[in-house]
Amino acid sequence: MTEGSNGVTLKDAGSTVSDPAARKEGVVVSRVTIKEIARRCGVSQGAVSYALNNQPGVSEATRARVLKVAAELEWVPNRAARQLSAARSETFGLVLARSAQTLIEEPYFMGFVGGVESVLAEKSYALALQVVADLDEEVATYRKWAAERRVDGVIVVDLRVADPRIPVLRKLGLPAVLVGDPALADGMPCVWTDGAAAMTAALDHVASLGHRVIARVAGPPAFGDVWIRDQAYDVAARRLALMASTHHTDYSATQGADATREVLAADPRPTAIVYDNDLMAVAGLAVVQALDLRIPDDITLVAWDDSPLCRITHPTLTALSHNVVGYGAEVTHRLLDLLAGAQPQSHLYSTPLLLIRESSGRRR
Repeated sequence: MTEGSNGVTLKDAGSTVSDPAARKEGVVVSRVTIKEIARRCGVSQGAVSYALNNQPGVSEATRARVLKVAAELEWVPNRAARQLSAARSETFGLVLARSAQTLIEEPYFMGFVGGVESVLAEKSYALALQVVADLDEEVATYRKWAAERRVDGVIVVDLRVADPRIPVLRKLGLPAVLVGDPALADGMPCVWTDGAAAMTAALDHVASLGHRVIARVAGPPAFGDVWIRDQAYDVAARRLALMASTHHTDYSATQGADATREVLAADPRPTAIVYDNDLMAVAGLAVVQALDLRIPDDITLVAWDDSPLCRITHPTLTALSHNVVGYGAEVTHRLLDLLAGAQPQSHLYSTPLLLIRESSGRRR
């Protein structure tokens, strides 16, 4: 035992109790150790470890006593030691190959990342989030993370057809869950929403209102989910005998507005427009109103994702709705399961539900 200059008694290094009063006085107090908890409880250090990590091997009475003493001593896990013993970083990686401006504007990724973080916070995991310019930079990031053991696994978004990231991830041996349709995942574990069924529902809806000339303001054609929607849109349009066009964009509000102007300048002018995200739908709504066209009397609008943007516009927007926050959480749970030894598999999270609001109206 030694005595500090202000009279606070300190124990020897390695078994010192964290003292809140001492901290307030500015005294540096050593970390509480498992050894100290074991001494106070009269049990082995192994028993303390089992109790603190909620593992079998100790009685419930012992577990309760250990947890009580740990709480009294304000014990906290030594993160560095845990990482060394488990050979893990306790960090997941997410790389977004999008422009910073699009990420700032688009509500989808804010909700998705929020869902990821909600799960990681419960597990005391961190998220390494990297924004890059293109797929080459994204692949370089994976190589760097794998070489440095920076992350335990990655969440991969914006899948492509014959996605070049998949063979790289396999070669690196980096655990990954892909966010996208199994048709794009090449056998890797994935979580997906049924975009084809949702697109079919959107076209059935506008056709039921009597619309025969329609347009779609779509996302980037290189994205796999856009490719799947493209196919579903074309199949449904042929089945319903619709005159349909598609205008690809980068998902931004600016290009969404430009595409809407192009759509409305066509002859014949479409009487219904389907948008691939809600940001472009809101931008399109502003364009329609600026041209003194009425919604839904002149134009029916259908959005995708259904963020709060769709519910605060005037008129409110019909939208294909799904729980984006829940989607991010589910993907994270699947990656944790994969690290725990679960078999890789695809998982259908949801089929977006068509919510009909004021922007839908019969063709006049």
